[in-house]
Amino acid sequence: MSDPVPTPAARALQRHDAVAAADGVFRITSTAFDATVTAAQAGGTIRYEVTVTVPSLEAATGDHVGEAVAEGWFETFERRLADAPKATRAPLELERLDVERQGLDVVVTFAFEWDNADRAVDIAKTLVEYVEGTYVEGAIPGYTYEPPVADLLSEAETGGDGARGGTPL
Repeated sequence: MSDPVPTPAARALQRHDAVAAADGVFRITSTAFDATVTAAQAGGTIRYEVTVTVPSLEAATGDHVGEAVAEGWFETFERRLADAPKATRAPLELERLDVERQGLDVVVTFAFEWDNADRAVDIAKTLVEYVEGTYVEGAIPGYTYEPPVADLLSEAETGGDGARGGTPL
């Protein structure tokens, strides 16, 4: 999407407290993962594309991960992301959902059209946070995880306040 960002989307993205503009890209800052959102004119509405890059299971842990475990983790992660629109509490129909391996990363891309720019940015943020939550819930016990996954798991176990709880599942 190399076209200029439509003015309503640019304003909404610049105003949002969980978005930071850097190097011509809008980054979602409410996640430990690399997450961006772009916007382009699509007829009478605006098309948004949300991309989140997370480490594969093999990249997230310092331990050996067997091929069957890695494949099962990926397939489960991919299936669970299909429910992301439900988390937005909006009548969202995705134009596209791609979950692709790129080396040791997994790149998740959502595309949707929305006519209210402020609401679209909230939807984009929710999709990003859904990816992060799904990722953390899919962590397989018994592995030693590396940052940022180790940090996310620690926060999930303590509720962010240092009090010990349990993992999300």
